[in-house]
Amino acid sequence: MIVGLSIVLMIVSLLMIMLVLLHKGKGGGLSDLFGGGVTSSLGGSSVVERNLDRLTVITGVTWIICVLVLGLLLNRG
Repeated sequence: MIVGLSIVLMIVSLLMIMLVLLHKGKGGGLSDLFGGGVTSSLGGSSVVERNLDRLTVITGVTWIICVLVLGLLLNRG
């Protein structure tokens, strides 16, 4: 169980890094590299940004839950 949860934590961590980099920054930054500048010129960019925000929050909550459960499992022994 600990190994499986560790693998899930690594995958969620990588997903979290990618999602944060996809967010539109104030100066553009890496979000333009992954197409953030292209989607901001489209009419439905606010929907895309809201969905990206929701996905980032869900991924963050999943990451926190994984860390807490893994910490509890490792603490028990």
